[in-house]
Order: sequence, then C-alpha cells, then structure tokens
Amino acid sequence: MSSTPLLEIADLHASIDGNAILKGVSLTINEGEVHAIMGPNGSGKSTLANVLMGHPGYEVTGGEIRFRGEPITDRAPDQRAQQGLFLAFQYPVAVPGVTMVNFLRQALNAKRGGDVPIREFRELLFSKMDLLKMDQEFARRYVNDGFSGGEKKRAEMLQMAVLEPRMAVLDETDSGLDIDALRTVADGVNRIMNPEMGLLLITHYQRLLNYVKPQFVHVLIEGRVVKSGGPELAEELEAHGYEQFETEAATA
Repeated sequence: MSSTPLLEIADLHASIDGNAILKGVSLTINEGEVHAIMGPNGSGKSTLANVLMGHPGYEVTGGEIRFRGEPITDRAPDQRAQQGLFLAFQYPVAVPGVTMVNFLRQALNAKRGGDVPIREFRELLFSKMDLLKMDQEFARRYVNDGFSGGEKKRAEMLQMAVLEPRMAVLDETDSGLDIDALRTVADGVNRIMNPEMGLLLITHYQRLLNYVKPQFVHVLIEGRVVKSGGPELAEELEAHGYEQFETEAATA
C-alpha cells in the first residue's frame, strides 16, 4: 500500500449559480478503503461527486482536491478519468444507437490515450463480463436504451470493471433498485474492488452498506461533514435518522 493517500479532499468549498453547496468538506481515502457518505436530500452529496469529477457547472471556491498526491482541482473531467478517477451516475442516461461494446471500447481508448487492439479489448470485455456474471448479449444492446433500473446500474459496474479505476465514486447507485437488483449490483462492486483501489459510496440509506461493507462512514449535512465513524454510524442513522445531526449543524 502506498503511503500517499489515494484521494485527499481539503476544506473543499463549491457553489453552483452563485449558491454555496459545499462549505468545507475534508476527507482522506487510502488504497483498499471503502468510505460511505450519507446525508439527507440537499446536503451536498451529489454535488461532491460532481465536483470530484470536475463537472463544469460547479465552481470550486476554496480548498483543494489531490489524487494520488497530485492536485486535480483545476483539471478537466477527461484528465481525471485518464488518471484513474471514475464516477457512477445516480441517473445514467440512455444513448440510443450506440452499443455497449462500442461505447466501452471508445471509453477505454480515451482513458489509455490510444487505440486498444480489438482482440485485446474483446478479451478484456468478456473477462469482465464473466467476472460480473453477465451474458455477452448485454454488450450488443444500446447504452441504457430500454434498460431497467437494475440493468442501468449493472452497465455502470461493467464500465467500472473495464476501465479499472484507482478511485471509484458511486453516486446513489442503490437509487431505484429493488432488493434483488441491489444484491446483484453490490455483488458486482465487491468483485471489482481490489487492494489498490479506493471506493466512495454516496447513499441515503444503510441498505447498500449491508452488502458493500465500508470501513468508514461520514455524515454530510448542509455541505459539511458533521460526523465520521465506523459501520456502526450507518446503523445509528438507520435507527434514528438525520434529525440529531441537522439540529447540531443548525446550531453550530
């Protein structure tokens, strides 16, 4: 394990359309660690995910993001992806007319900065589909076109498996999933995770954390991390909700 943190977020402030959303978020994730960020609607969870990936609609007004020891606060999304940062979306968009196989090959070419030979790509793709227990026919379908909620999230997991990021941010991957789909997606996450990788799970609920076990849980309220702890913190939130932390944040 490297002595340099995989991802460092230091006193991060960010806004959109002049409205401050993140108000001093600090977080450190090392290789092999799974962190979860939990919080109510409007707390800044998805904003944090977008800012980490460099979404141009958000303005960083203070603080710094470092990835594998290098500042990336001012880098473009494609540069961050090439370095090994990955974001799984809460609401993946459909791309009719573009097959999964072509989409994934172009994404891998962009990440590596050159054309991956077709044979090498096919071997990689089918090995990852075997890992995730996916039928090869899935790769011939158009990206998210007509997919169920569970299939969209499985497509995100296939992207993550093929791109092999060093740091993955999953933005409410459990959103809209029934219990069977949740188990399937969580199993995919666990199969992809490895000791050199970091994982940040963003979620409302503890149920995802029953299947993808975090070592660290953080509560985000009104753009700030107000509490950090172990897995037991998620259980506390499930039992008692966010009201205590919202009250503390309001009086701080």
